[in-house]
Amino acid sequence: MDFPLTLVPILERAGKLFGQVEIASKRPDRSLERCTYGDVYRRARRLARALELAGMARGDRVATLMWNHAAHLECYLGIPAAGAVLHTLNLRLHPDELAYIANHARDRYLIVDDVLLPVYESIRARVNFERVFVVPFGGGTIPKDLESYEDFLAAADDEFQYPAIEENDAAAMCFTSGTTGKPKGVVYTHRSLVLHCMAVCMADVMGLGHTDVILPGSSMFHANSWGVPHAAAMAGSKVVFPGPHLDAEGLLDLIVNEKVTIATGVPTLWFGVVRALESQPDRWKFSRPLRILCGGAAAPESLIRDLDRYGMHLRHAWGMTETSPIGTIALIKSTLAGQSEDRLYKLRAKPGLAAPFVEIRIMRPDSEAPWDGASIGEIEVRGPWVAGSYFEAPESADRWTKDGWFRTGDIATIDVEGYMTIVDRGKDLIKSGGEWISSVDLENALMAHPCVREAAVIGVPHPKWQERPLAVVVLKDDAQVKAEELRSFLAGKFAKWQLPDAFVFAAEIPRTSVGKFLKIKLREQYANWKWE
Repeated sequence: MDFPLTLVPILERAGKLFGQVEIASKRPDRSLERCTYGDVYRRARRLARALELAGMARGDRVATLMWNHAAHLECYLGIPAAGAVLHTLNLRLHPDELAYIANHARDRYLIVDDVLLPVYESIRARVNFERVFVVPFGGGTIPKDLESYEDFLAAADDEFQYPAIEENDAAAMCFTSGTTGKPKGVVYTHRSLVLHCMAVCMADVMGLGHTDVILPGSSMFHANSWGVPHAAAMAGSKVVFPGPHLDAEGLLDLIVNEKVTIATGVPTLWFGVVRALESQPDRWKFSRPLRILCGGAAAPESLIRDLDRYGMHLRHAWGMTETSPIGTIALIKSTLAGQSEDRLYKLRAKPGLAAPFVEIRIMRPDSEAPWDGASIGEIEVRGPWVAGSYFEAPESADRWTKDGWFRTGDIATIDVEGYMTIVDRGKDLIKSGGEWISSVDLENALMAHPCVREAAVIGVPHPKWQERPLAVVVLKDDAQVKAEELRSFLAGKFAKWQLPDAFVFAAEIPRTSVGKFLKIKLREQYANWKWE
């Protein structure tokens, strides 16, 4: 049958088949608010009807400035069901960037959590929202010059009829969080989101099913929360939203009390969880194993081993805003399962194999690199949920090849089995004396040292060698180690010329809004480093 792949059947399935399944949301005061898919179904349709009565036109952008909670899920499902486009705004961006993004997207309406009104006020004078609806997430007072989200829904009737939506119509939108240049908009079609969420539910990707309880530690305001909201609704999985609280102890309490089976989040989140478990080993007792999907940055092998000790199985993934975001997954092939424990850990620390329907190649300036695990080049991808262009950014058209591949800017190798290894971001590779040094490899090795919590390595200008690596290291609580000890620790894994020439001990490493190391800040900070 010619049946359009849209988000409407996912909303209908969640409401009709899984109406009693619970959704828990942690509020700002740390209390849990509970509702069901039946509630979300009715309210999402109410939202769609309210937008329709407000004069929303097909394809209009409706922005959200919200934490992870049930009302945001209503927006994920209700806004596209009305024929509009959900545009999630990254609440951690600088007001200048946030205002630029909202204006460039031409957002018509805004739905904002009451606890995030200060963020809205920081951009209010520079944006052009026609109407602003405030969600009473924190129980605060709604300003008189803004509208209540609850009143907006209450004023609508239950006569909503889905418009005729085509599967290639826009459903959602997100802007990249790149560290250079202006953020760029990525528009997702209904079809791309449906296919992506079906892949997320596959056993060899996230393996999300109806009997699972999932905790999305990945932000709903970035990269579709890794596909969790749509996939959970389709599967009818119980969802435990952490709200604004991503502290390790709070997450562990939720995981234990709500019997969570799957969680998502960047490595920083899981470093904190390991520290909490090490400091209070008897506090949390897990009745069910926990599967973790980890992305956003490289998860070092040491973190994977540490989590295993507590019954938490981390599966590494790689992707980008432009890939919706799942691109690869660290699946262990059955033909490799008999290898040594050390070899299997090394495989698990890789970004892994291309996800179903995602094609990947490694390109050098003159040709495609062979899959030999040694030849490096830029990752290029294509597939049904990979962006085909940026929103109204013709100056960036060269990010796509003439034959339809997206140039990611990531540098990698692929081995004979198809496992991809990220060498670095192109701009983060260190060129020393004509040779390339991978900052990612050095970082992962440093974070395996028992005293090191986190480490970032950057290239710093050098009068003789062009650049030399400098390591910025954050030590674990009460740990002490000297630079020479760290250099000796690395010496068994790297050639002498690859080792950092200097180590700086810091309290923290600056990060982007989604938890990645913000190396541009480090390069600025240490640009005038004086080599001895």
